[in-house]
Formats: sequence, structure tokens, C-alpha cells
Amino acid sequence: MPARPAAEPAAQVEGDGIEQGKRLIRVADDKGLSLTQKIAHHFYLLSWKTPIHGRKLRGKYPLKLLAVPDDAIPGDGRAGAAMRAGYMLFRGQKQALDTLDFARLDVAPAFADHLHEFRWLRDLAGAAPRDQAAPIAEAVMRKWLAVHAETPSEPAWRVDNAGWRLLFWTAHAPLILSSSDLVYRSLVLNCIARTARHLDRGADKAPMGLSRIVGWCGIIAAGLLIPGGDSRRAFGEAGLRRAIDSGFHPDGGIVSRSPLAQLESVMALAMLAAVYDVRRQAAPAFLDECMGRAVAALLGLVHGDGGLGSWQGAAAIAPQMVDAVVRASRVRTRPLRQARDWGYQRIAAGPTVVQVDAAPPPVARLAAAGCASTGALEISDGAHRMVVNCGGAALEGAWISGDLAQGLRTTAAHSTLVLDDCNSTALLPDGTLGRGVTEVELNRQELENGSRLELSHDGYVRRMGYVHRRLLLVSGDGREIRGEDMLTPAERRRKPGRKPVQVRFHLAPGVEPTLTADNQGALLRIDLGALWQFRTGTGVLGVEDSLWVDPDGRPHPTRQLVVTAEALPGGSSIGWIFKRMG
Repeated sequence: MPARPAAEPAAQVEGDGIEQGKRLIRVADDKGLSLTQKIAHHFYLLSWKTPIHGRKLRGKYPLKLLAVPDDAIPGDGRAGAAMRAGYMLFRGQKQALDTLDFARLDVAPAFADHLHEFRWLRDLAGAAPRDQAAPIAEAVMRKWLAVHAETPSEPAWRVDNAGWRLLFWTAHAPLILSSSDLVYRSLVLNCIARTARHLDRGADKAPMGLSRIVGWCGIIAAGLLIPGGDSRRAFGEAGLRRAIDSGFHPDGGIVSRSPLAQLESVMALAMLAAVYDVRRQAAPAFLDECMGRAVAALLGLVHGDGGLGSWQGAAAIAPQMVDAVVRASRVRTRPLRQARDWGYQRIAAGPTVVQVDAAPPPVARLAAAGCASTGALEISDGAHRMVVNCGGAALEGAWISGDLAQGLRTTAAHSTLVLDDCNSTALLPDGTLGRGVTEVELNRQELENGSRLELSHDGYVRRMGYVHRRLLLVSGDGREIRGEDMLTPAERRRKPGRKPVQVRFHLAPGVEPTLTADNQGALLRIDLGALWQFRTGTGVLGVEDSLWVDPDGRPHPTRQLVVTAEALPGGSSIGWIFKRMG
């Protein structure tokens, strides 16, 4: 299939320069629908109470699916094989199919969402031929219908779960509609129609970002695949455009700042594009434009191994999944190096990739697993990751408890400076983000001999009176990364006191550190990779235990470099360098 054209990302500026003092601030929610949109929405919903709906029920528009769109993204083979063996598998948790009861699901919330989304149909479809997979899918479908077909309730009918369910039901309709039982088939089709009407009423009530986008994608898919859906399609396209405008930054990054949510949003839009394709209808221009920007932003967080960085609760999403979603989008574009609104900076020099979180955390209501990671970095050397963040706060499951997930959101779980063992943005007891970083100042320059990036944030100003500034210099060949972390007294604040400070660099699995005799440096041996040297000119360097969460949500033990020093009332700085030796 031809690639969808994608222009150079709007946030990419000539020479990669960022104007002096550029400030990044948290986004606010949208202000609701305009009067015209509210009127259009109202009249569309009224249509379901008019004779138009009655004509559909009397057979004017017989209830059926007009086509089955292609799902170009492969499923999880292990999860599909598990279903053939009689149980659901999700992030290390198991649920036997014969005892599955949707009225009393005794699984983690994320596992319950997985079941209600019917995302597992993709896994099953890739693990067995249709004649073997359909009876398994139908058995689970019957269990779900028995509990949820007539009475909408959450989380089963939450907008995002319902939107995903429509996309997966239609993409894998042969697995749930192959039965010769006409009563069952009619119940499935009526539930598809009921889900569409449920989304008509509730999509705009979903949280801004991924949830709302998925809900509107489901509405449009129903409008294209259920007879007589022209009005719903028009209604859905208007709603999706609003959801995209409020859910993505202008540079293409999603408002939750989560790479996982970014990947999921591209996946949903790609699945919707497949619905347009199967109906041989042109997708609206704004859909292709949005995917072009979103894919560029997504690729901006890809490391040399092809996987995503561990940011804002996401783990290091596997290269195979990233590649599959990008291929499904059919967008060809370059990685976005400067997502100034989304807040990530990418420096690629030779085989080295450096990613930096250069923005405040997301607004609490937009991200359940938002992290206090402002100023953190990740570094990879070719296919080998070297410096990482712990990641995985959003992947609670068999291996990650609720308490551990909270710990993974802290500043100390990221490769950045930690002042007085406090988070740069507070994590409140209820799990939401509190006060902390509100503004980030960012300057970036592309020089003849490399890249220079300087950022500062106010996360410690209110409580301790210090501004944290981080300066990065990456050589043109990527063999040298120099940094300096500075704590300076904030203006118009009382004189700050002496505070302990640590600069942490979490190391990827397979990176073995060896301290030098003077406790000022370490040799970093990358398994099957190059040898790097780390040096600091301030404080004392130590090595501590750490962990890193893989794409399945499984923690792996690893190590971290910790430079320990002291913040002084007049200001202080900690310089350091990574240098490739081989």
C-alpha cells in the first residue's frame, strides 16, 4: 500500500534552534463545545428518537456489517497460544477461560480493561486458524454478552473500552460472527449498534487525549460499517477533529506525554484508516495530517534498538510493536527532534541517541501514571541502551505492585538530579501529581562540533529556593556527552540552605559498571557493545542497585551511578562526562 505523505513536522525549525527563553507550561483542558457544535450534536442525538430510527428497525437499513477492515498489527503469540491452552495471559497474570465470569472479575483493573476491549481477539487471530479460534472467541463473547449486553456499566462501557471494542469487534468479526446460531448473531450485531449509540452520547465526556480519540474512532467506524451511517460518520468526523485538536499538541505529541498513549493513539487512528480503506472511501485530510505529526513525534522517542524510551509511566516498548504500528499507519517521516510542546528533545549523533524530558509533567487528570521526571535523560549507543529510566509505572500486574508503581514515578527513578531526596513534582497520597514543576526554560543550539542543550525548571523553587539547570553538550560523532547540573538560588526567595543532592544515572540491563580507585569515575562495559567511561569532577561517585521494566511489565535488576554532593546556599554545580572508549 502507498505511504501516506507526511510533511516535515511543524515543530522542526531551521537549524534546530529554539528561541531564547522558550517556556513550556502545562496545558489546560479544552473549554467544551461551541454553540454550533452543541446544536449539531443535539440534533444528531434526537435522530435516534425519530421515525428515522424506526425505519432502520423495520428493515430499511438491515443491521449487518458492510465490510471487515484489515488489522495490520500482529498480536501477541504467547497470549494467543495461552488462549488455545484455555486461559487469558496478561502481564504475567492468568485467568482460566472456563471460570471467566464478567460479573465478578477478580483481576487487576488493567487486565479487566484488556478483557472488555476485546484486544485479545488480535492475539487469538494470530495464533490459530479461524475454524479453531472462532469457538474460543464465541465462548468468551457469550459470557460477556450475558452480563453486559443489556445494562451499560463501567468499566465495561467506559468510553475508551467501548471504542476499542468496536474497533476490534469489527476488525475480527469473523471470529465472533461465524456461528450458525442466528439468535446469537443478532445479539452481537445489536450490541455493536448499541455500543455505537452509547458512544454517540458519551464520547465527548471522556478524558481529553487517548480515551476521547478512541471513542470517536469507534463512532466513525460504526458509521462506515453499519448501514445508514452517513449522518453518524459526519457527526463522528467532526467529533474526532475536536478530540484531536484537544488531545494532541501542535507538534503531534499526546497531552498525557506518555509514549504508550502516543503509540496507542496512532494504532487507533491506523485502525480507523483501515475502515475507510475497506469501504473505499477517502479519509478526511485532518486524519492523515494528524497521523503524520503523531508518527514523527513517536519516532522522536525511538532508541537505536527501535524501541521507545521509558517515559511518563511507559516501559521500553518493544521495537517489533513500534515498527508494526508505524507500518500500519503507512506514514513515512523523520523522527521529531524537537517536540517543544510535547516536551521531549532528541539528539542523534553518530550511533548515539540522547532523549531528554524538557517539560513539566502532564496535568494530573490527563495521566494516571504521570512521573516527576523533568530534566531526565536516556542514552543509547547503536542497538544498546546505556542510560535509562526505570519506567513501567503504568504497567501494574503480576510483577509490579501498586506501591512499586508509585515508586517508579518518583524523580529518583529517573536519570536526573534529586535534591534532598524529594520529587521535583510532588506525588500526592491519592496517586495524583501535585505542585512542583510549572515552567521549563529551554535553549538548544546546533553547533559545528555538536549539539548544546540547556534547560532549567522550577520544581524545587517553592520548597527549597533552588532552580535546577542542566546543560548537555553532545559531540558531533556522539562519542562524548558532557553535562553539568547546577543549583542556583531563585530570585526573590529567601536564601536557601545546604541540602544533600544526588545525580542519578540508571543503567540498562547488560551494562556493568566498575568504579575507579578515586571514586570519581567508572568504566561501563556494555554486553556485546562498546566500552564507555564516566567521570565526575564533584562529589563522590557510587554504584547502587536499580531496576528496569521491560515491555511486558517485568522488572529486571540493574545498577545505577549516583554522584553524591551538597547544594550550597550560594549555588553549586556537578559536572560529568560520558566518553566512548572503543
